[in-house]
Amino acid sequence: MREIKSNLPSLEDCIIGIIGLGYVGLPLACTFAKTNNCKRTGIKLNRHVFGFDLNSKRLDQLKKGIDITNEVSKEELQQASSLKLINNTNSLVGCDVFIVTVPTPIDKTKNPDLSYVINASKTIGNAIKNRTRKHNPIIIYESTVYPGATEEIFIPIIEKESNLKLNKNFYVGYSPERINPGDKKHRLTSITKITSGSDQISGKWVDDLYGSIIEAGTHNASSIKVAEAAKVIENTQRDINIALINELAYIFKRLGIDTLDILEAARTKWNFLDFRPGLVGGHCIGVDPYYLTYKAEEVGYNPEIVLAGRNINEKFPKYVVEQLILNLSLNNHLIGGTKVLILGFTFKENCPDIRNTKVIEIVKDLIKYGMKPEIVDPLANVEDCKNEYNLQVKSKINEAKYKAIIVAVAHQQFKDIKKERWESLLMPKGVIFDVKGILPRDLDTIRV
Repeated sequence: MREIKSNLPSLEDCIIGIIGLGYVGLPLACTFAKTNNCKRTGIKLNRHVFGFDLNSKRLDQLKKGIDITNEVSKEELQQASSLKLINNTNSLVGCDVFIVTVPTPIDKTKNPDLSYVINASKTIGNAIKNRTRKHNPIIIYESTVYPGATEEIFIPIIEKESNLKLNKNFYVGYSPERINPGDKKHRLTSITKITSGSDQISGKWVDDLYGSIIEAGTHNASSIKVAEAAKVIENTQRDINIALINELAYIFKRLGIDTLDILEAARTKWNFLDFRPGLVGGHCIGVDPYYLTYKAEEVGYNPEIVLAGRNINEKFPKYVVEQLILNLSLNNHLIGGTKVLILGFTFKENCPDIRNTKVIEIVKDLIKYGMKPEIVDPLANVEDCKNEYNLQVKSKINEAKYKAIIVAVAHQQFKDIKKERWESLLMPKGVIFDVKGILPRDLDTIRV
């Protein structure tokens, strides 16, 4: 693989720094650090990778072969032979390529929180200022942002911190992450990668870099803004589709029809979009639409459909609690003081990620009604739940009986529970709300 231009790093033996070792950064770092031959040319690669993260505890765990996100196995960490884990910014000075994979959450007012990316950009600006290598560095952002953020915010920060100029002394690319936490089928190398650059030459270089490791291939977008927008609409589209199904669930409940039965019938049509009702949280679908609406409002447009979809999905936790209370009342149960077993706290099934979980909204509403939620999740990190939400989350179900159970997350461990066990957990005339529809139908549960 020949170099495109002499002032760009070598694609075969460049030094790569990954900023942020979470769900996105760690699989990327391991893949770059263990790949022997280029997927496009077959040429042997000899790259060195620095994995940078400020969380010392996280680094210590990774050095022991433990990834609490469950995205990378101990064997995969061992295979990443050229990966060096660091939390010292001085080690980044020698890097040719910087890839930013830090979180981009929303704040309490649902506006974008770009502080992690801004801090990463400052760190990179200082690192490239002190470089002594002959090739100009290239900085690639993978964190989800609104269209225009890279060029309007991050590049000026790098230029200010480094006193260098874009496309003269350094280059920038944007390649949005598409990691689906907990998904063992669609992984980094099997998902088409969108790439882009600050000019045509850097765009081609970024495309070749990812093309060397991505088996599914790449799509070289025409600009950074196009790549940014593509990422943000992927999850916005999913959010709106789920909102439609959630709204249909509200309607069908009033009509006395089971929504999941309706969907099962409807999906027999070849072009029916197969979405299911439920809680919409996490760091992508429940967040990305707000990045788009923020930018839309900034340029004077009120995004009605996107915000309507968000509003519908934000109401779903309240709907779950209301339906639970209604059914408890119909069964002549007192509401105040009722213990409610909540199964699942992570934002999605078979994944330990608790960021922006909407189960917390169910918990808060139950407490408002004087009920006593008891949360069990075999995958969620107990310490993180305590630190982030001030909640005690247990890993196993107690040997007790409950008036009410909410199956909030479809973990495989809950799917494996037998009918007899469910019955043993329930008091006479007790109520189970099966949010995801995973329990046996003859249990007579509440379904959406």
